[in-house]
Amino acid sequence: MTAQVADPAMSAGPVPDLVGRRVQVKVPATSANLGPGFDTLGLALALYDELEIEVLEGDALEVDVRGVGEGEVPLDASHLVVRSIAHTFARRGLGLPGLRLVARNAIPHGRGLGSSGAAIVAGVMAAKGLLEGVEAFDADDLLELATELEGHPDNVAPALFGGLTIAWVTPEGPRHKKLIVHRGVSPLVLVPEHEMSTALARSLQPESVPHSDAVFNVSRSALLVAALVQSPELLLAATEDKLHQAYRAAAMPETDRLIRALRAAGHPAVVSGAGPSILVLASDPSERAEAVRLVESAAETVWQSLPLAVDFKGATVAQLDG
Repeated sequence: MTAQVADPAMSAGPVPDLVGRRVQVKVPATSANLGPGFDTLGLALALYDELEIEVLEGDALEVDVRGVGEGEVPLDASHLVVRSIAHTFARRGLGLPGLRLVARNAIPHGRGLGSSGAAIVAGVMAAKGLLEGVEAFDADDLLELATELEGHPDNVAPALFGGLTIAWVTPEGPRHKKLIVHRGVSPLVLVPEHEMSTALARSLQPESVPHSDAVFNVSRSALLVAALVQSPELLLAATEDKLHQAYRAAAMPETDRLIRALRAAGHPAVVSGAGPSILVLASDPSERAEAVRLVESAAETVWQSLPLAVDFKGATVAQLDG
């Protein structure tokens, strides 16, 4: 744990009197893209970062991180949750009060499971809870604030709202549609020991793609929504992609090799987000178990298998008694 003065740049504007307010925030992991739905589709998964945030006297800042990221992430005003809280306050013309943040993290970092999006959403939701009765936030407000920090809405939308989300951007800001996933879908996340930089993954994308590949992905994205909501038996065909995964394959060769092996065996496997984790959208638990066995026999390095449910609630914030 560390205790220090908050960044002065975050203290511009009047600081509301919130001393003693405490909130608890819970945010799910997410998997974006889901194969063909690049920067559009996202799925919330039942793996959570949990945080408690308390308003302190003055401008002190205390950050305590436990679990994933412990001893690695910054414990000052540059911590992403703190930055997100400060951003939300600033967008309402308010300065940041003193804070105590305790984070218990379970979402792996740098593995394509939306850890940065979860941190941003945690900060936005914490600010919403702390400012209850002072400022009001609707769903569009929350998505806009989170997207401003994340840069694109495909991870923050499912983290905020749960389920399967379709996200798009309009001149008025980002928007989303939440859908309920068919109960037959059994997600499996396969997590390697190594990380992957989202910035590096994005840098491997070409500025343009062949027209035929764009049409291919439009058809598969539409099919994927139908498969996830109504017809899981179509998931293998629906998760085909020509827009981004092949361009990134050289940066994560084992991920690419295992996905090819899984798909050859009939498992709907895709890169989770920017990778290097793999998401298998199995149609039942027995198929999920078969995919785990295949990876255990074919992998050259250690991969963690996480059979996860779909999270249907999204991020939550609750007031705690002082």
